[in-house]
Amino acid sequence: MKKYLLSMLCVFFLFTGCNYLDMVPEKDIETIESLFEQRTKVESWWKGLYAELNLIFTDIQSNPAYMGADEFVTCQALYNSSLYSLDGLKVADGLQMSQNPYGSIWYKMYVIIRNCNIFLENVDRTYNMSQDDRDWWKADVKAVKAYTYFELVRHYGPICLVPQNMPVNLPVKDYQLPRQHVDTCFKEIINLIDEAMEYVPMHGQRMSNYGHTFCLEALYALKAKVLLYAASPLFNGNAFYADFKNKNGELLFNASYDRNKWLLAAEAADKAVEICEGSDRALITGSTGKKTDLLNVMADVENSMFSRFTNEEYLLEWKYTNTFHKFTLPRLVGDDKNFDAQAVGCLSPSMKMVEMYYTENGLPIDADITWNYSNRYKLGSESSPEYEGVIPMNTSVVNLHLRREPRFYASIAGDRMYWQRGTNTAQDDYNLLVEAHKGEVPWGTQYDFIISNSWQNINGYWLKKHLFSWFQTLGYSNNLQGNETAAIIRLAEVYLMQSEAWNEYLDQPDSRVYDPIDKVRERAGILPVREAWGSYSNNPTKVTTKVGMREIIHQEYNIEFAFEGHRYWNLRRWLIAHQILNEKQYGWNVIGTTDQAFYNYETGPVVVWSSNKFVAPRDYLTPFDAEEILISGMVQNPQW
Repeated sequence: MKKYLLSMLCVFFLFTGCNYLDMVPEKDIETIESLFEQRTKVESWWKGLYAELNLIFTDIQSNPAYMGADEFVTCQALYNSSLYSLDGLKVADGLQMSQNPYGSIWYKMYVIIRNCNIFLENVDRTYNMSQDDRDWWKADVKAVKAYTYFELVRHYGPICLVPQNMPVNLPVKDYQLPRQHVDTCFKEIINLIDEAMEYVPMHGQRMSNYGHTFCLEALYALKAKVLLYAASPLFNGNAFYADFKNKNGELLFNASYDRNKWLLAAEAADKAVEICEGSDRALITGSTGKKTDLLNVMADVENSMFSRFTNEEYLLEWKYTNTFHKFTLPRLVGDDKNFDAQAVGCLSPSMKMVEMYYTENGLPIDADITWNYSNRYKLGSESSPEYEGVIPMNTSVVNLHLRREPRFYASIAGDRMYWQRGTNTAQDDYNLLVEAHKGEVPWGTQYDFIISNSWQNINGYWLKKHLFSWFQTLGYSNNLQGNETAAIIRLAEVYLMQSEAWNEYLDQPDSRVYDPIDKVRERAGILPVREAWGSYSNNPTKVTTKVGMREIIHQEYNIEFAFEGHRYWNLRRWLIAHQILNEKQYGWNVIGTTDQAFYNYETGPVVVWSSNKFVAPRDYLTPFDAEEILISGMVQNPQW
């Protein structure tokens, strides 16, 4: 019986409400058999798998990971905007729902899995294709399927596994598959990755037009990441789900902690680093064109986030569906040389993230004995030439902005801090000084109060990360080529996976924990972890303990991958989201016209948002759409 393409694209029926019996293919619709005869059409099918993943996971508006934690705050106008629907902000406020859930990917992912299976079942009949390419493409599609399963697991926990497509003429009950134990899901993902490794090429062995596909370095990194999740508290000994069962009454989680899972993750991360360092992958370092060492390190940090399939730090990268710039570019009303009407300028880094970054010694601001934590909200000034071009000299600046690490200055713009917003010329200096008090054109608000119907920065901070300093604010989008990419996996993450996995497995940290994290810190321009804590901290022994290093590694993740969609997942897999994501959001008094008024008379920031909500265990897993539950007969995630 002929299998028609149209019916094949209808995802298997337990996950949808579509009725294939209503679909009558036209005479000229191409069949699967004929489509897979020609290499060009097969390649289009293969690329289509990535196109779907790209649309789902690089869209900052619909992917809750970007804004669903506590890294951003915004004004009411953007929050309620029908033009810009930022789903993550609703998730952060506890407004997730089982009726049309925010960020739902279940149906879309199973379309991809079905299309992966179609590819694997049919590509052997393609006639004008070398065996090497056939082996590579099949291996890559297995990698895509593994990644798709992984995303499903970290969203939903236990999922349904589909090793091959099911015939279209089975009874409905045969499509109603039960969810599998989460350990079984992880094993299937690892099996697919292992099968793919033999034929997936190294990064430097691919032609540039395949830059979006898996390279061997990315595949090893993905394996380490999957095993890291399997070892993490959300999936390893989680008492929240001790009684969670599928519709057949089978347990879906193992409530017993297995330390050996961390060893598997650590060894996988070691192997991933070995593969990456043995190829052309490396952390971005070595900028020399700036006036100071600080500015050069800031350039390294900025360059680590810029790619058009050209960044040697990226292991897997896909084109942005929606970029940050429209939301984070400053709205410089009144500055004719820099105002861009497309800039919203009111999606701001949270005060929590401002305070997350280290001091210049590479320590938390409350741990550095050389940094006056109790006076952080009071005014001070900077006179060291090391900070020229970053902080104005001998000017009143809040202490919170002084003597911080390079990643802070590369990522955050705040009152009385410089921000490079274009390439300087003989006529124009685009290193702009942020002056954020009310009425200070063009940065400060012109309103006398916090309003709900216009773009307004409500906490006095702007995000530099994801924006490029050599592009002028006015006409920023004209400089974009449409092939700028988001890092799905980059090398710095693999180093931190090494540190984390070994720290959790060992009784006491050793070089296997310290050395990888120090590689990330070195690129960031800060001291090695033992030197920083041993010489400048108020708790020198913290770095020598498992629990202490756990906190240090977590903060390193939070800083290095701030605003990249990692914190959302990390807080969940560490099983600490319920301890953190119910806190109010703070900022400065942006309607203050003087230093004293803006900084709340040096008493500390004010509440700017108080709706954040995370309910445990409910919010650790994404809910299924209620309609899917009715159709499939699956068990809904707990408390949904």
